[in-house]
Order: sequence, then C-alpha cells, then structure tokens
Amino acid sequence: MLIQVRKIIKEQIDNWNLIVRMDQFETKGMYQIHYLGTFWQFLNPALQVAIYYTVFGIGLRGGSDIDGVPFFAWLVLGLIPWFFIAPTMIQGSNSVHQKVNLVTKMNFPVSLLPTIRIVGNSYQFIVLLFILFLVILLNGIFPTIYLLQLPYYLFCLYAFLFSFTILSSTIATLIRDYQVLLQSMMRMLFYLSPILWNPEGERVPDWLSSILKLNPFYYIIQGVRRSFLGGSWFFEDIIYALYFWVLTLILLYFGSVLHYRFKKDFVDYL
Repeated sequence: MLIQVRKIIKEQIDNWNLIVRMDQFETKGMYQIHYLGTFWQFLNPALQVAIYYTVFGIGLRGGSDIDGVPFFAWLVLGLIPWFFIAPTMIQGSNSVHQKVNLVTKMNFPVSLLPTIRIVGNSYQFIVLLFILFLVILLNGIFPTIYLLQLPYYLFCLYAFLFSFTILSSTIATLIRDYQVLLQSMMRMLFYLSPILWNPEGERVPDWLSSILKLNPFYYIIQGVRRSFLGGSWFFEDIIYALYFWVLTLILLYFGSVLHYRFKKDFVDYL
C-alpha cells in the first residue's frame, strides 16, 4: 500500500546530488539576462514587505503593536515563510508539465522536478531567515527557549510542500485549468492565512478561528511566529498537530499513487 510512497522518497534521496546540480543550472539560466541577477530574489520580497507595511501597518493600523510586538516584526514573521510557500507551490505544481518533454527523452526520475523547485527556492528562504533574525533583534525581541521548536516547523513546511507538489504537479499536467485555479487559490489563501491579521485578536470569533485553522499554512505560519515570540509549544495542541500531519500524509500518499499511475502518460497530455 505504501510502496509508491517509499519509492518516491527513495528517488529523492538517491538522486540528491542531481537535484542540486539541476537547480544550480536552472537558477543561473533564470537570472543571467537580468542586470541585477539573483539580487532580484531579495529585492522583490523587500519591496513587497515595504508595501504591505505601508498599507496595513501604517495606513490601516496607524503603526500600533500586536500584543506588544512591533507590527513590522510581526508582519515579517508571516511574510517570509509565505514568500517561500507561494512560489514553491505554484512553480512546483507546474514543474512536470514544464520539463517533462525534455526529461522523458532520458533516464530521469520525473518525481525530482518538484523537489528541484523546492531546493531552488530554499536558498532565498534561508537568507531571508537570517534577515528575519536581524529584524527581530533590531526590534528588541530576543530569542527564548521556544526557538528550539523552529526546526520542527521548518520540517513541517518542507514535508507539506513536497507532499503537495508531488500531487499537484500530476494534476496540473493532466488538467491544465488546475494551474490557473491554483494561482487564484494562492492569492485567496494569502488573505485567509494569519499573515496580515492577528488570528487571536478580539475581532476574530472563535468559530471563525476554528474554520481558518483548517488551512495548513495557519499551522506553519503561527508556529514560526511562536518559535520567535514564544507563547506555546507545538505539542501543547496535539490534536491540531495530528490534523496537519494526517493531511500531509494523505497528500503524499495520493500524490505518489497518481504520479506513478500517470508517469508514462505525461507526454500525451502536453
């Protein structure tokens, strides 16, 4: 029953060096025609942070804090994970359709294509995490023991992205309308995730907060915030953690099954 899951994970491990080389090649090709090169990977997020802070932090909130935390620091804690999540999900979902015509002509595991996009976007994410540490320190927020759970939430993030993109890349290849739908859904999820608003604020009723928690990004983004700001451990809400991991494993299972079911037919859908 889990043969496909073990097989697809084994492919990633056995071909890790190939994944890294393919990513380096794609990254160089992506930015070589730009004057600023890979600097765009950091300039674009910086511009977006400035816009969101101006509109939501200064314009709508008047610069007020959230639970004693400067809004700029609170905002960046949500935006930086999202800057990794959104493009990775969209690019990873489109990766098979985009490259399958080339890789099917050689002995290349197609399941590596979503992982290549995850790895490629990780370099920017890691640098932004270091910048995040500086932002937090400059705002007078110092690490606590809760920071020890950050690796757990990062593992959650990567596990979910891998599971989702394996499933989503297959669906996007078979049904091209799905990719357009996904892009629209990601724009909607941006506002439904606790990035620009406080999910624990007085204006959010308990029943609405419970519904919004069905969004897996809620779990990840709030977890990253709690790792830096403190407040609670991930094991204090074991039911919510189980929900997240059950959802992730279901996506991984069906993604693996569908991938190997249609793998040989991908070219026919181009």
